[in-house]
Amino acid sequence: MPLFNPSSVTITPSTSGTVAATSVAASISSVSLLAANSARKGTTIWNNSTANLYVELGATATTSAFTARVSAGGYYEVPFTYTGAISGIWDAVNGSALVREFT
Repeated sequence: MPLFNPSSVTITPSTSGTVAATSVAASISSVSLLAANSARKGTTIWNNSTANLYVELGATATTSAFTARVSAGGYYEVPFTYTGAISGIWDAVNGSALVREFT
């Protein structure tokens, strides 16, 4: 059986030179962590709270429908191809989310 050798592929990684830092106060109602941004290259979220943070890659987070649960003091790295809105909700009100958006 003959072997197939496709042409080589070059991948150029996306780079970021700018980061915007924000702090979002904890809430038991869904809040916006970041608005949609087509220029976004990546996002990190640190849950600076003693409560759980429920992160939703979308407009409205709930404690029963969410993308990721970030434990107290935990860290979440949003998939680097996601540029849509990000929301969050805590199961108790204390602390904040420290959000970094790379563009």
